[in-house]
Amino acid sequence: MVNRMQFYIDGAWVDPAVKKSTAVVNPATEEAMYEVALGSKADVDKAVAAAKRAFATFSQTSREERVALLSKVIEVYKGRLKEIGAAVSDEMGAPLPMAEKLQAGAGLGHLLMTTLDVLKNYHFEEPVGTAMVLREPVGVVGMITPWNWPLNQIACKVAPALAAGCTMILKPSEFTPTSALIFAEILHEAGVPKGVFNLVNGLGPEVGAAMSEHPDIDMISFTGSTRAGIDVAKRAAPTVKRVSQELGGKSPNVILDGADLTKAVTGGVMHMFNNSGQSCNAPSRMIVPLSKMKEVAAIAKAVADKTKAGDPRGEGTTIGPVVNRGQWDKIQALIKKGIDEGATLVAGGPGLPEGVNKGFYVRPTIFADVTPEMTIAREEIFGPVLTILGAKDEAEAVHIANDTPYGLAGYVSGATVEDAKRVGRQIRAGNVNLQGVPNDRTAPFGGYKQSGNGREWGKYGLEDFLEVKAVAGFNAA
Repeated sequence: MVNRMQFYIDGAWVDPAVKKSTAVVNPATEEAMYEVALGSKADVDKAVAAAKRAFATFSQTSREERVALLSKVIEVYKGRLKEIGAAVSDEMGAPLPMAEKLQAGAGLGHLLMTTLDVLKNYHFEEPVGTAMVLREPVGVVGMITPWNWPLNQIACKVAPALAAGCTMILKPSEFTPTSALIFAEILHEAGVPKGVFNLVNGLGPEVGAAMSEHPDIDMISFTGSTRAGIDVAKRAAPTVKRVSQELGGKSPNVILDGADLTKAVTGGVMHMFNNSGQSCNAPSRMIVPLSKMKEVAAIAKAVADKTKAGDPRGEGTTIGPVVNRGQWDKIQALIKKGIDEGATLVAGGPGLPEGVNKGFYVRPTIFADVTPEMTIAREEIFGPVLTILGAKDEAEAVHIANDTPYGLAGYVSGATVEDAKRVGRQIRAGNVNLQGVPNDRTAPFGGYKQSGNGREWGKYGLEDFLEVKAVAGFNAA
């Protein structure tokens, strides 16, 4: 039984300093399921003190000890995959099969492929001339994670931090607390030493702010909106702590003349609707040859018409609800804005899907004939809403793709891989996917511009949690 009214600090479940809680609402039913405790600065102080004490010893553990620890975490995690999937489905609305396979599975993937395999072979020492360059743990890390891919974002921070020898305090989203609490139980059962991992639930303006400002936290790893990321960076600045951020996106999906239109458009729409459009790297701007706009819109509409928004535990459901009322209202306002500004509504539109009378469900929506200055082409919608823009040639397509303050991801489909490569090199984004190939978890993930800084996944994710020390004379004769 998961205890939602306590925090995990210094290897034990403890009561909050001040009794305060919030309801966790099921987005499919709009009904409160249970309460979760909310922390305060006092709880953060307690967790940071525990992490600081633990760092003195955990930072000195060997590679072999950390390999053994991560291996045990993976073993315990595997036994709770279904439980994690069910919690994610209930709290943020992902269809249950997707929550079990992709949401819970992503956490396992980060522990296993992107961290354990890297740790086994990573060079923490490198000779450079007469010096030895040492890579050492950065220290106490504050982690703030979102609700849209909860275990993915928790695991891709916690796993490399453990591998590096850091200690940490996690503040998961208050909308999806249960999977994080299960994760804390997993780490406890796996034998993570006390104080190495701590969890404090709470709100961003209270717990998140206290973590960002704390003088004994050496690094903040944050995933969330660009607006919140800016606030974190400002609060962290006076203590000159490292800030690694993975923020918003408005990612272009460039489909070049000569590409297999049916394959590229179908894949792009399905990717956009995955997780109800609640992914920071969603291909939300489809940029196509102007002459093919009508053909593209027809293909896209066919995909939208087959996409069923419904009960996360129902048969045949493609996408579930969005996470909460606030997100639903924001998405509805942006859909209305698209109509008001003159975009062509191809599929979906305002309101609940047909046959649905409750829950935060959004109709799978597609706009064609969108122009770059329209609000729906510029703002991150974070829902199942695709905008299709036309470009007269390749140069204009690249210009439109880069005409955004964001730079998290880009997608390119061409007649050949060489065509896609040529355009992919010109996209200003941290991740570019060619010809429908998905991300490689051993490659870095992160953004340019206002999509953030720092990198996660693979050896690049591990290095985000390491300091570099040059020891001159180490190799002198």
